[in-house]
Amino acid sequence: MKKLFLNRILFSFTISIVCFFSTMFADSAEDSLLGSARVVFQTNYGDIEFGFYPSVAPQTVEHIYKLVRLGCYNTNHFFRVDKGFVAQVADVSNGRTAPMNEEQRTEADKTIKGEFSDVKHVRGILSMGRYSDPNSAQSSFSMLLGDAPHLDHEYAIFGKVTKGDETLKKLEELPTRREGIFVMPTERITILSTYYYDTEMENCQQDKTVLKRRLAASAVEIERQRMKCFP
Repeated sequence: MKKLFLNRILFSFTISIVCFFSTMFADSAEDSLLGSARVVFQTNYGDIEFGFYPSVAPQTVEHIYKLVRLGCYNTNHFFRVDKGFVAQVADVSNGRTAPMNEEQRTEADKTIKGEFSDVKHVRGILSMGRYSDPNSAQSSFSMLLGDAPHLDHEYAIFGKVTKGDETLKKLEELPTRREGIFVMPTERITILSTYYYDTEMENCQQDKTVLKRRLAASAVEIERQRMKCFP
């Protein structure tokens, strides 16, 4: 009896280890797809940062990144928050409170060819919204709040959330109402502003700063030694 009990504990422990490493390797595989560009949505409930998968969905990535650079998502909102499923950003053409200029409107009205891949719909993944036409995606996209394998190969994945899961958790706790197939927040979740940066450039800037400090310190030390040895 004691031996059976120990075997069950060992089995449970083994399963836990396997699940842990499976998750870790899955995260590593996803992270290896990330480009260096990052986008931050500043919402009235906190910031959400995400990165792109340019090798998986190059046209989608280029389109979304251009919309961000043009400021199209500013004053837009999350029209859908379905706990454990998705938090979905509205199409910018209809979801903004601020009017759009001609350049913004032109880019927002473009439709993107569906770039479907083998990347899985798991929590944190960014997936394009669309109508029944697989090539009808425009600017609406979802941040996955849980695993949704039924969306695999049906919706184009183009990136993942890199920071801000605590903000997503806040959104999941907001009161909602159901309208047809959609679960929608009763309060407006506004994207107040957006910005972007490049992690490689950021790292280079940090390296340059460190190098400058080291060079300055070296110069001071060389001068101190020179004055000591060669007055």
